[in-house]
Amino acid sequence: MEPTVALESTLIAHGLPFPDNLAVARELEAAVRAAGAIPKTVAVLDGKPRIGLDDAELERIARAGSRLPKAGATDLAVALARGGDAATTVSGTIFLAQREGIRVMATGGIGGAHLGNPDDVSHDLTALARLPVCVVSSGAKAILDLRRTVEILETLGVLIIGYRTSELPSFYSRESGIALEHRAETPAEIAAILEARAWLGQGGVLVANPIPAEAEIPWKQIGPNIEFAVTFAEQQGVRGKALTPFLLSRLAQLTGGRSVAANRALVVDNARLAAQIAVALT
Repeated sequence: MEPTVALESTLIAHGLPFPDNLAVARELEAAVRAAGAIPKTVAVLDGKPRIGLDDAELERIARAGSRLPKAGATDLAVALARGGDAATTVSGTIFLAQREGIRVMATGGIGGAHLGNPDDVSHDLTALARLPVCVVSSGAKAILDLRRTVEILETLGVLIIGYRTSELPSFYSRESGIALEHRAETPAEIAAILEARAWLGQGGVLVANPIPAEAEIPWKQIGPNIEFAVTFAEQQGVRGKALTPFLLSRLAQLTGGRSVAANRALVVDNARLAAQIAVALT
């Protein structure tokens, strides 16, 4: 199989307003191609799973934006049966991707355990534990409880590899204070680990790739804004799938758009690294 990278469509529909989201979708696919791999953005269109979208379909997702329902792995059957459109989350994307033999996915940050609500845990974690896919991200989203997210991943048997780092990146920031047991220095080293995992019959791998230094927002700057956004969400009673887009939108307001620029830089860098890993696998 040719080197291929899966990309989620929730990032397009719910991550940014139109037309910025369409520009990012195209930039992600271009970054994958430039690194020698084939991009496959995943979504549900007209009740059918689509692994790979043309430009018109990317625009369709981007224009629909937040009106489009999010489909995790557990929601896919409903989305297919009802015949509509849906944007796939990390779990929905890797579930469909691995059915097509795609072993590498890129995103910004995975879901995880929410701050202040220990029972609210993203299905991304259990899907990653079960499915033999490598997800390249800048850790989990910074609005989450990162330490507890890592503990859950370790309990579930998900291997976390820091790419040229021994510390979990915290999305907008390169550091978190959370040490990682394993690191790798090259895409080829990561590919060798993935092959060993496949031979062992084990599940997914999370590659934690720090945001490029020039785009970083240090935790001392972004941390107070995250705390404020989380508190505001609690006061407004925002929960479940609506919480993450609500918090990201609030952060964009609080940082004057700086968080959006950082998000864009890190997800493009993750797409590039994912493509390099996919090439090394083949």
